[in-house]
Amino acid sequence: MRPAPIIELLESIRNQTVYPTEIIIVDGSTNNETEMLLVKSAYVGLKYFRVEDKDRGLTKQRNFGINMVDESIDIISFLDDDTIADKSYFKELINTYSIYPEALGVGGYISNDSEWVKVEEGYKPTLHEFYNDGYKTIEGSRFVLRKRLGLDSDVPCGFLPEFSHGRSVSFLPPSGKIYEVEQLMGGVSSFRKEIFDKIQFSTYFEGYGLYEDADFTLRLSKMGKLYINTKALVGHYHDEGGRPNKYKYGKMVVVNGWYVWRVKHPRPSFKAKIKWSLITHLLIFIRFTNVFTSNKRREAWQETLGRLAGCVQLIFRKPVIK
Repeated sequence: MRPAPIIELLESIRNQTVYPTEIIIVDGSTNNETEMLLVKSAYVGLKYFRVEDKDRGLTKQRNFGINMVDESIDIISFLDDDTIADKSYFKELINTYSIYPEALGVGGYISNDSEWVKVEEGYKPTLHEFYNDGYKTIEGSRFVLRKRLGLDSDVPCGFLPEFSHGRSVSFLPPSGKIYEVEQLMGGVSSFRKEIFDKIQFSTYFEGYGLYEDADFTLRLSKMGKLYINTKALVGHYHDEGGRPNKYKYGKMVVVNGWYVWRVKHPRPSFKAKIKWSLITHLLIFIRFTNVFTSNKRREAWQETLGRLAGCVQLIFRKPVIK
């Protein structure tokens, strides 16, 4: 349901220094607007599929697309339709597999998420700053409060603490380096094709599929190495089309977050359980304050209710880990 953004993505792929062998579009739209746009356009190697309800949804569509990949291909890359790839994106991804031949997956770097500033060696960040590998950025209010309460992540960015609620790969700086991680963002990810003989995207994540990428890559990281190449740049422009309402989103934040936590840590310690609960409820409180501080008060209220509903669901009906 995003016909205009996908054309912008395809134009950025057309200009790649390393052009992909084939481009597969798996369209879950309930209308033919995207299909009609693509009929009028010519992109080398393009294969278009519009799926029915049984194959509709992020994880189902990814699994569908994997089955359509040509046998000669070694690396499968995924790009969300609201992204635009830098012209050397695929070149940098492929180069990473050459540098680290043991890599099972390599992620790109979203270049427009945060504003980073390079600082001198030994820089001491303030409470309202986050520092990583020679760069600093402004710290979000939720992490400022978590640091005050001693609830910040205790593992590197891109890894999941025992109590979950870590810092994602978006907290890696634009250093141009390659970092080992255990999570990749699904919309800017790539994997060796051979791994899909052993592992697939989980159909537990229906529809929009929040955190499906964390689930998949956390499971994959138990099998081998994953990396982020901060030279493989992609802009992510967060198109609102096809997204769930804020109530459903808030519920997914809590329930899917719990699911991913238990995929990585099926038997967390009592202390980790307490910290997970404290942070979850702290984030609900922060989202609730946005009802009074944000200009999108209705959305903040709906998401708060969704998060609370997710907590209630976990009391009476926890998801079964597949």
